[in-house]
Amino acid sequence: MQAVYRLFIWIYPKAAWLLGLYNHKARLWVKGRSRLFKKLSVFFHNNRQPVVWMHTASLGEFEQGRPILERIRQLYPKHKILLSFFSPSGYEIRKHYEGADLVCYLPMDGSGNASRFLNIVQPSLVIFVKYEFWHFYLQETRQRNIPLLLVSGIFRKDQPFFQWYGGFHRAMLSCFTQLFVQNAASATLLQTAGFHANVSISGDTRFDRVIAIASQFQTLPVINRFCDHRAVIVAGSTWTDDDEVLDHFANTHPELRFIIAPHDIDSDRLDECLKLYKHAILYSAYEEMLSEGAEPQRHFNVLIIDNIGMLSKLYHYATLAYIGGGFGDDGIHNILEAAVYGKPVLFGPVYQKYFEAEELLDAGGAFSVDDALELEKQFKLLLENKALYDVAAKAALDYVQQHAGATQKIIQYIQANRLLTN
Repeated sequence: MQAVYRLFIWIYPKAAWLLGLYNHKARLWVKGRSRLFKKLSVFFHNNRQPVVWMHTASLGEFEQGRPILERIRQLYPKHKILLSFFSPSGYEIRKHYEGADLVCYLPMDGSGNASRFLNIVQPSLVIFVKYEFWHFYLQETRQRNIPLLLVSGIFRKDQPFFQWYGGFHRAMLSCFTQLFVQNAASATLLQTAGFHANVSISGDTRFDRVIAIASQFQTLPVINRFCDHRAVIVAGSTWTDDDEVLDHFANTHPELRFIIAPHDIDSDRLDECLKLYKHAILYSAYEEMLSEGAEPQRHFNVLIIDNIGMLSKLYHYATLAYIGGGFGDDGIHNILEAAVYGKPVLFGPVYQKYFEAEELLDAGGAFSVDDALELEKQFKLLLENKALYDVAAKAALDYVQQHAGATQKIIQYIQANRLLTN
């Protein structure tokens, strides 16, 4: 298995380079790692402050790790914080994140890269988020006796760690000083694989993050104007399959307001949304129209969001929230961003990898639909039955609030074991 892994990490950068000839994200992946070690060397040259290094795959995992980083920053202001990303979709959006002293890409795994990276950074504590497992980085960190934590980990029995051929993967898990997992099912799986003393059920730090976002909400004047005191359906992180399920209801209910935030906002995807939704306008165009004091020339009931970073605030305005991804192979996006505002949540049939979706369904705060007809039926039921709506809304909010506290559990471990000192 290690030979296969070595082949993978050898091929991956070359494949990314070739793909980058015509794919923007792949090009960013390659370009972002150019001269990276020089950038690190310059930044950490003569550094005498202890360093906390957190690594995340992409934007979603960053949001999971963020509450921990920000709490560490409060408690240990003299420590430097290094934040690394594997994916361009995380790095490019958060490369100016002020909560870290330096944000960078993670050099591709390998014995040489891992050793060189750690020689330069010399972290006092390393934190990996959710499901990032890079063999050589983990092995090198353990060999140097640097405390290594996995936070918000989630495990399923079909993963290689729990298969007869999974020795190589289990060896990566053995590198962690402590594995903080989201639920009891993950802890049980790890125990069957021989991990007992270094496993803790902390919960998911995303709950803490969405609660913080909701508590800091500030009004969005353009969205206020668009909603116009109507019932509003906010559809977040949608893909084409989601929009094809939603468009008929939006096109036939002009009295409602729909805010659509596509997962990707390249020009082709935005054009597709404008074609599917017959009475739609881009957020940027609507904002410009308002700034010029102009009134819309025709009735728009669909606002297509063509920027990044607004979605978590948009759910505040929702009467109902639809979460995209449930009609694709990978499953739904973050449902907690909507549930924290006490909004009933709807999504497609592919959600089984996400325990919070299953739990919110059981709690009565979420609804899964198989097709457009079922979605429209559920929309109407919730919009017309106030008693049902109120029960679902309360269930959503209660669920999020009851699962807060993962960040504090992890911080308490760090303090109790003196992994960082002032």
